[in-house]
Amino acid sequence: MKIGMCMFLWTTKVTSEHEAILRDIRATGFDGVEIPVFEGAPDDYRRLGDLLDAIGLERTAVSAMGDPAMNLIGADAAARAAGVAHVRWAIDCAAALGAQTLSGPLHSTLGHFSGEGPTREEFERSVAAQRAIGEHAALRGVTIGLEALNRFECYLVNTMDALSAHVEAIGHPNIRAMYDTFHANIEEADPIGAFTRNLANIVHVHISENDRGVPGRGNIPWAETFAAIRASGYDGWLTIEAFGRALKDLAAATKVWRDFAESPQAVYREGYAHIRRHLDAA
Repeated sequence: MKIGMCMFLWTTKVTSEHEAILRDIRATGFDGVEIPVFEGAPDDYRRLGDLLDAIGLERTAVSAMGDPAMNLIGADAAARAAGVAHVRWAIDCAAALGAQTLSGPLHSTLGHFSGEGPTREEFERSVAAQRAIGEHAALRGVTIGLEALNRFECYLVNTMDALSAHVEAIGHPNIRAMYDTFHANIEEADPIGAFTRNLANIVHVHISENDRGVPGRGNIPWAETFAAIRASGYDGWLTIEAFGRALKDLAAATKVWRDFAESPQAVYREGYAHIRRHLDAA
């Protein structure tokens, strides 16, 4: 397994200005970083990939869609087409970066609600959109890890069972699932079972504390979680995802109104030691 650190803690646009942070992340022991893809062009990410190569960091990518004008499951065909085009752009950026996975809630608009649960028509539109996205991802050598979010952030898929069933309905090898301990802690009656039952579709794992702060300081059942991951044979990324108040737009989207750690260094240094210790124990 590889241990990663998501750069959301600092920014949604990683550049050479973050080189000192990236180098300290590498010195801490991380295998790689998760790079947000929200703006820019493939060439920007290609240059960033060169910097990461020089530092010795591998990389994954993460993105989300917050604009209802790019709603992949809505009735408006133009909006769905815009959403597909946007995800294709994100795939191009991830490929230029050198990332083999692009994860996140790339199935529907983050924070956009209809006032009721998902409909059969919305799932059908999603299947069509994701198959088109999967074809482009396959051409670029990128696998999409769709993320189940808690009910306060989306309504299409909130549990791993629902996400896995949807991934199987899509039926494309480049459209898979990711598991996030934060969302599982909210939505799953049995978070460990939710991981193990759906392992066949999982290509990425986010390690996130129940308060989005320092992994190991909260109430996620970590010993059981890492034991299940070890026993499962999963051999992908374990990436820390934590948030702070530094980025106002991101803080608003993730509902972060207070600091969860005394410093970013506490999050990634203590978080890395937490993962390493539990993996060794398991």
